[in-house]
Amino acid sequence: IDRQLLISVLLLVGAGFLIFLSASLGLLARDSAHFSSIAFKQIFFGLIPGLVALFAFSQINYLYWRRISFWFFIFAIFLNLLIFIPGLGLTHGGATRWLLIGSISFQVSEVLKIAAVIYFAAWLSMAKEKINDFRHGFLPLLIMLAIVAGLCLLQPDTDTLVVISSALIAMYIAGGGKWRHIGTLILIGMLGLTILAFTRPYIMTRIQTFINPAAQSQGSGYQIQQSLIAIGSGGFTGRGFGQSIQKFNYLPEPVGDSIFAVAAEEFGFMGSTALILLYVFFAMRGL
Repeated sequence: IDRQLLISVLLLVGAGFLIFLSASLGLLARDSAHFSSIAFKQIFFGLIPGLVALFAFSQINYLYWRRISFWFFIFAIFLNLLIFIPGLGLTHGGATRWLLIGSISFQVSEVLKIAAVIYFAAWLSMAKEKINDFRHGFLPLLIMLAIVAGLCLLQPDTDTLVVISSALIAMYIAGGGKWRHIGTLILIGMLGLTILAFTRPYIMTRIQTFINPAAQSQGSGYQIQQSLIAIGSGGFTGRGFGQSIQKFNYLPEPVGDSIFAVAAEEFGFMGSTALILLYVFFAMRGL
């Protein structure tokens, strides 16, 4: 076991857990039952099983994943299709992204992220120098991206589509893919984004908000504006652990999209920088 990598993982898990607990207090003011449910799930279905899985998977030879990578990818596709069956899929905020089993729900696209990366890594290790060929490199990548895009856009989950696509393209570049093919992928991506922006109004709104978040400060840009207020009010050293104000009825998703804003408000510029540097160290150590 690489000790430095392990320590960075444990520090990130510990910091994330503490930040989550503090951010979840924002939910307590809105719905105490919801707060209890989320806190319980985070501890008993996230933290503890996650550490157990960390140890268990560290004992598995990584070459094993190459042997099962295809079936793992098929399994992930199957899970993402299950959410469209009435009674199994959980809809929230206009999106159906969660598989509901009893009282437990989880986001199926998270499995797709891991499966897509493992399967494409296995494919690249098999193709090797043939990665420059259209048949062995560019075409398989296009097929994978098309499958992922279809599943994510049906949910819809554009964010996950961007994450997986970026990861696969980065792997393709690292594997020695032709720059001509990479340029073609970028053009296809830009064309696809343009079509989506004009056919799905919420994507156009996101693009406009990204360009000028202040234009819709009480609408689509509300979360960004409130997040900036939280980060700014943290100052250099922060308000202190648990002292965030924005998490109470201001940030719409204090334990989700806005959780970094809560961390920045409580730990300030110094704490935020330390957290980002820890992620950078984790990434570089992994590389």
